[in-house]
Amino acid sequence: MSGAIAITLGDPAGIGPEIIAKAFRNAPDATRGAFVAGDVATVRRASQALAGPGQPAWPVAEIETVAEAASVPPGCIPVLQVIAPPANIVLGQISAEAGRAAGDCVVWAARAALRGEIAAIVTAPLHKEALAAAGFPYPGHTELLQAEAAAHLGRSVADVPVRMMLANDELRTVLVSIHMSLRDAIEAVHFEGVLQTLRITHRALSHALGRAPRIGVAGLNPHAGEGGLFGSEEREIIAPAIAAARAEGIDANGPHAPDTVFMRARARHGVPDSGVPDSGEFDVVIAMYHDQGLIPVKYLGVEKGVNVTLGLPLVRTSPDHGTAFDIAGTGLADASSLVEALRMARALGSA
Repeated sequence: MSGAIAITLGDPAGIGPEIIAKAFRNAPDATRGAFVAGDVATVRRASQALAGPGQPAWPVAEIETVAEAASVPPGCIPVLQVIAPPANIVLGQISAEAGRAAGDCVVWAARAALRGEIAAIVTAPLHKEALAAAGFPYPGHTELLQAEAAAHLGRSVADVPVRMMLANDELRTVLVSIHMSLRDAIEAVHFEGVLQTLRITHRALSHALGRAPRIGVAGLNPHAGEGGLFGSEEREIIAPAIAAARAEGIDANGPHAPDTVFMRARARHGVPDSGVPDSGEFDVVIAMYHDQGLIPVKYLGVEKGVNVTLGLPLVRTSPDHGTAFDIAGTGLADASSLVEALRMARALGSA
C-alpha cells in the first residue's frame, strides 16, 4: 500500500480549495506525502487568490500518478486530476456542477483506498444540497463512503455499519445515529443500534489507542431518564445494551446524564499547579444523536475538531466544519481543522 494521503477537493464553490492551499502553505509537516484528488485549475485559482499583492501564488504541480506525490518538491501543491474540470462554478453558490465535482472526487478516493493504492482519505467539505442536486443518493460523505465500501466488499450497506466520531485533543464522541431528523433519531435509539455502536467504537479505538478504550455512554433523556420519570429508553434500551457490551469485555459505563458526561470525559492539558495531564474519566462518549455529540466537541473549538468515520475498511478523516459559502473566496477560512485531520489520518493510517 502507498503511504500517500488523498485530500479530496470538496465543493469548489466553498472553502475547500482555499483551506487545502493554506494547509500546504502553512503546514508542510502535515501535508508531507499528501496530494489533492481533484481539479488542477480549481486548486490553482484558490492558490492565486490567496497570494498577497505583488506576491507569487503557491505553486501547483500536476501529477500523473499517486506515486509522484512523494517526489513533488517542498513548496508545491501536488494535484492529481481525477474529474472532468468543472465549469461555471460561482463561489458561494449551490450548484449541481459543484456537487458533482465534489462527489466524484470522493468516489475516486474511496475506490483508490479500497484498492490499497493510498493509505487514507481526508475529505474537504462538500455541500449536501449540491451533492443531492448532482444526483448522489446520499446525505453526506459518511453514507457515500459506506456505499462504496459495501460495493467493494460485495455486501449490503446494512452489513457495513459505520459510525461518525468527532474528536479533538480534549474530547472524542461517537454517534449512534448520524444525518436524520431528531424525531427519527429518537426512534433510532434501539438495543441493536446502541450495542453495535459500542462494538464499533471499542474495535476502532482499541486499534488506535493500543488498549481497550474507556467508553462513557450518554443517556437520551434529561438526567438520563431520572429512573424512568423523564423517559424509559435508558432503562429499557441503553442500559441493557451496555450490559451486553460489558459481557463481551467492552469497558462501557452508563447511561450517564447527557449534560455532564462530556465534562467527565474531557481531557485537560494539565491539572493546575501540578503539570500532570488529566486524560478524563472516559476516552470517548457515545452520544445518542447528532447534535448531542457534536455540540460539545464544536464548542471546544471547530478549528481543532476532526471527523473520523469508524467501521470502514479504509481511513477517512475530515475537518469539523462545512463549506462556509459566506466566506468562500475571501481568504478568511481557517485551515487548522484540515491540518488536524491530516495529522490524524496519518496516525490512523500507520496504526
